[in-house]
Amino acid sequence: MKHVVLICDGAAGWPLPELGGMTTLEAAQTPHLDAMAAAGLVGMAQTVPPGTEPSSSAACTSILGYDPVRDAVGRGAIEAASMGITLAPDEVALRVNLVAIRDGLMASYSCGHITTEESRAIVADLQMALGDETSTFHPGVAYRHILVVRGHTGLTDLGYTPPHDISDKPVDGEYPRGEGAWVLLDLMERARPVLAASAANRARAARGEVAATDIWPFWPGVAAGGLVPFSEKWGLGAAMTSGVDLLNGLAVLLGIDRLDIEGVTDGHDNDYAAQAEGAIAALGDHDLVVVHVESPDEEGHAGDAAGKVAAIEAIDREIAARLRELRDVRILAMPDHPTPVALKTHVGEAVPFVLWGPGVPPSGAAGFNETACSAGMPVDPGHEVMRLLVHGPGA
Repeated sequence: MKHVVLICDGAAGWPLPELGGMTTLEAAQTPHLDAMAAAGLVGMAQTVPPGTEPSSSAACTSILGYDPVRDAVGRGAIEAASMGITLAPDEVALRVNLVAIRDGLMASYSCGHITTEESRAIVADLQMALGDETSTFHPGVAYRHILVVRGHTGLTDLGYTPPHDISDKPVDGEYPRGEGAWVLLDLMERARPVLAASAANRARAARGEVAATDIWPFWPGVAAGGLVPFSEKWGLGAAMTSGVDLLNGLAVLLGIDRLDIEGVTDGHDNDYAAQAEGAIAALGDHDLVVVHVESPDEEGHAGDAAGKVAAIEAIDREIAARLRELRDVRILAMPDHPTPVALKTHVGEAVPFVLWGPGVPPSGAAGFNETACSAGMPVDPGHEVMRLLVHGPGA
């Protein structure tokens, strides 16, 4: 039997007045996920342990069957692994966003969802002007990049605020803080004139698009060690498709093959059909395939309820519909964490899941959403969901 994990990033959320008191999962037309819920096992999984930051790092680590506390790896190090960056023992990798700060407010945590091509040119300017033996900039996808700092391992102990947590809010008091923060604060200060002079950034401003005013480092991590490979832990050869460095980095660290599928992105322009077809093809020579779709989370961060509903419906229409046609395949579908539209950031609440396929008894659930699944099986800790998928609910 083959296995598929469908991660609908950030798809869960809270009821919204503009949706008649429904969540985006409840409002979305998802006939295929709903049918899987009726014919399979549903429940709520606590993917983010209490006291852990409700990020995709912890939540997706849980879904892959690892304890996000015991097996914790700093997110910067995970994303660095995706880029092929090997960290020395005295190096710290941090995520660094290109952001726009106006009048003391975080006007855009993503520089207006800058394109990868534009941001790579800007990061090249940063590296040219500021890169040295201590600090190096590495371009990633869209607004997400990596800063590697050598000789200051204490950066892992600082206080950080992810920029998406303070959308349209004051940045005062949210900069890196603690002993040794001067390393990053100095770099942030020196980056401002570089960004102002960057040709690619100036071109964005000239077109009336959001230009980057600042860099924002957060989510530090050091070289990972001691992680048990996925194939050894679960006895399955696995592959993954994702448009973001976090999931691709987890794949690298866990020995999961990365699928290079043309058209897979981190946003609304994702080619959902191509992602599904590529994942299904990978089942030919893999026991398990992870399909991670970022778009619902991005729409949640943007505060766009309609966009989030559209992303969820696209996942159902183009991915879940194709997965339902497979035979002798067990499927686990779920968000990693909620990203409430009203909040524009993550929360650590439990998320709905559905397990469907051979050996799974029908639950008769009314649909795939927070309300319908809350009457099902609670899974806490959330990393036990992988055991349900691999061994079945009766194991």
